Amino acid sequence: MANPYLPNWEYIPDGEPRVFGERVYIYGSHDKAGSGRFCDYVLKCWSAPLDNLNDWVCHGDIFHTLADRDHPADTDWTGEGNELYAPDVVEKDGKYYLFAYIIGAKGCVAVSDRPEGPFRLLSRYQYTIPNEICQDGWFVDPGVLVDDDGKVYIYCGFEHSFMAQINPDNMYEVLDGTCIDHIIPNQIQEEQGFCEKESLFFEAASPRKVGDVYYLIYSPQRGSRLAYATSDSPMGPFTYRGYIIDNGVEYPGGNDHGSIACIRGQWYIFYHRMTNNSVFSRRACVEKITILPDGTIPPVEMTSLGFEEALSPYRETPADIACVLKGGAYVTEKSVFERVVTGITENSVIGYKYFDFGEDYSGKTMEFAAMVEGCGCESTLHIRIDSEDGREIGCCPVGKGEGTIHAVVEKVTGRHALFFTVSTGYHNSADKEDPSDWIAGFFRGRMLFALKAFVFMK
Repeated sequence: MANPYLPNWEYIPDGEPRVFGERVYIYGSHDKAGSGRFCDYVLKCWSAPLDNLNDWVCHGDIFHTLADRDHPADTDWTGEGNELYAPDVVEKDGKYYLFAYIIGAKGCVAVSDRPEGPFRLLSRYQYTIPNEICQDGWFVDPGVLVDDDGKVYIYCGFEHSFMAQINPDNMYEVLDGTCIDHIIPNQIQEEQGFCEKESLFFEAASPRKVGDVYYLIYSPQRGSRLAYATSDSPMGPFTYRGYIIDNGVEYPGGNDHGSIACIRGQWYIFYHRMTNNSVFSRRACVEKITILPDGTIPPVEMTSLGFEEALSPYRETPADIACVLKGGAYVTEKSVFERVVTGITENSVIGYKYFDFGEDYSGKTMEFAAMVEGCGCESTLHIRIDSEDGREIGCCPVGKGEGTIHAVVEKVTGRHALFFTVSTGYHNSADKEDPSDWIAGFFRGRMLFALKAFVFMK
């Protein structure tokens, strides 16, 4: 399954991956396309078998803070304004515990006999932590670690991190005297490697233990990234080690949020991307990562791959799996059934990583076809490989209307990234009297077309 790896209609941000038994589960918040708010009033769960990461199934809404069409609220103190954010689930003694962050209300813990839920309310958090530390009990974006010795730790915070131990006998009581403030600093701490503002804590704490090393994955003050710090103790101190992935685009008010999981010996980083030209419609994505012997995780790029080794250019590629979008282009939902890349201008770049064109083709050319929706302007789609200014293998005129466009392009073999750039043919002249100048100005920054899908044919 390519990125995003869940069905097109599903918007799951803040995904927390967990492996239980022979399945991997993703627990997340739930966005809605077109909404002007982060998240809604349900938490969602999807899972896939470890031996087939393309077979994701939805387990529905596993917890509610507001009654919906067929389910009452799972709490008796929540309502409008109490959206659910960024859950985590851990297993302890054969039970599965859901830790929920509830806007404007003290969070809670729920329990289930099954990892997919549904979960029933166990209790609100019980604690004596000063409210100025734990943000009035909100326990923002809880991440939970059940250590090998049975001790349980919770990590939380928004612009101010903290952690504490939880009573393993009930899973909701915060043990007195165990709170550690600023477990990841929000001010420069050079002795711990937090030397730059972009390394400091913002939100989204997620703990993991790999061997004897404790990892804390989090969203730093450069919110497009997921960063990590390590320690030889769950209580720190943690040392900054770098970032794992960077969305590359700073959305005002946006972020990244996710964590790591090992599936059949391969490590992955689960994260989300913004869509619909907004910070409120986030979709779940995943990339392979490597944990080196020294404990570091080399940064990885965003790709269109998801769980795939490579994409086939000879199958229809939906445009919305683009992993590079520049110059105003963005993915948007036209309906439950259709997502396109829109906002395409003369300055746009649309990129996909990576296609395997194979080695078994003796021809000199291939045919390219794309489905587009024109906006009343003629333009040209340039097809490039390896980089946005890489070798152009062909170009394709784009008309004013909706339909399929075609071009004959150079033969390509091997593994390549694919990029589309756009031109209009109208450019300002050195001659101020040139009448084409007004045409060039008209096209500058104007949306030219939307891209729906494309394919190569031998």
